[in-house]
Amino acid sequence: MKTLYTTQSTATGGRNGQVKSENGIIDLEVRHPKALGGANDDFANPEMLFAAGYSACFDSALNLVIKKEDIQTGPTSVSAKVSIGQTETGGFGLEAELHANIPGVSIEVAQSLIEKAHQVCPYSNATRGNMPIILTVSNN
Repeated sequence: MKTLYTTQSTATGGRNGQVKSENGIIDLEVRHPKALGGANDDFANPEMLFAAGYSACFDSALNLVIKKEDIQTGPTSVSAKVSIGQTETGGFGLEAELHANIPGVSIEVAQSLIEKAHQVCPYSNATRGNMPIILTVSNN
């Protein structure tokens, strides 16, 4: 791989601690969500941060595909739902659902675009074969 960009973040205290990026832009307390034994859902958690990164990255990949295919669409959006659960072997795993809204094209074209973006997106490439990813699309 030809590296284009590198960044670093540091966590202290794990899921009940702090995460901070090297430039200080991200400087968050993280806590267990209520569903995993936390007191409430008032803090960021690793799954939330992963969902934010994946949705932003995937929307960029989607727009790259749209540009390369020279297709006119309205403004796109991507939502990422990330779940954590226990695996059959007793460890933990992740799964994700990505929903892209691509206005101005047919559902068939939108479906083709999201599938192509899934081949381009670095998050998709990193997770492929490692966690289930469900892709859905709308065009309104």
